Amino acid sequence: MRRDRLAYRERTCDRARMTHSRCLCGAVTWKTDGPFQFMSHCHCSRCRKAHGTPFATYVAAPAGGFRSSGRERVGRWESSPGFFRYFCTRCGSVVPGDPWQGLVFLPAGCMEEDPGERPGAHIFVASRAPWFEIRDALPRFEAYPPGVDVPAQPDRPPPDPAGPAPRGSCLCGSVAYVVEGQPIRARNCHCSRCRKARGAAHASNLVTAVDGVRFTRGAERVASYKVPEAQFFTQTFCRACGAPVPRIDRERNFAIVPMGTLDDDPGLRPQAHIFVGSKAPWYEIADELPQYEEYAPAA
Repeated sequence: MRRDRLAYRERTCDRARMTHSRCLCGAVTWKTDGPFQFMSHCHCSRCRKAHGTPFATYVAAPAGGFRSSGRERVGRWESSPGFFRYFCTRCGSVVPGDPWQGLVFLPAGCMEEDPGERPGAHIFVASRAPWFEIRDALPRFEAYPPGVDVPAQPDRPPPDPAGPAPRGSCLCGSVAYVVEGQPIRARNCHCSRCRKARGAAHASNLVTAVDGVRFTRGAERVASYKVPEAQFFTQTFCRACGAPVPRIDRERNFAIVPMGTLDDDPGLRPQAHIFVGSKAPWYEIADELPQYEEYAPAA
């Protein structure tokens, strides 16, 4: 995500350090020398769709210290005029795009080491998901912070008309769905697989019955990637834009909805943080939800 000069530049980590990052499947890797800067949580609807999460966290680094491999696996989609979102076409993870004004903007969830930088603000809070509450004390900006000379783009309207069931869709609108079943639970997962799959601080997933999600368009555009060593972990995503989409898990008899792709309020809020033993070192959990080192206890 591109950013100009930010008002909270004093939070920049001055000490250069090398970090290694990769997508979920490992086909795309990158390493970056610091210093890192401009770390922020973005709540714009495009970031929420691209990552499937309540917000996306990006951090900038000098383009001269950025090196990547596997770029032949990288797809892109133009989410706004002249601005592209990049993703691994094999696993759907968000990956860095091309440098802009000498900086490369990195999805922090894919980092394997602590970059030393910490988030300095929440941006685009006017587009915040209705089911997510900001609880930390970071500065908040309705759109870009003061000093950023980039026009803000309006939110995209949902591709389908409103109805009785909550709607959802991918970033490009090729895949759309409705959640017709009652939500069973919603949790924020901090495991390393979820962080790499979404390129974010954590995944926020809603679970409903296996027949509780109905695709209204684009089911044939859904791709999937299963982590080979995992028993179940599978990422499902739109082939065109890379955005996460619901996974119908018939083996376990439920459907998993990436909450950031919802167009309507599902009526349920995240109820717990799980796998906090794997939490990103740069992310602070500021709410009072229960926290579990791994799985939550069975109800």
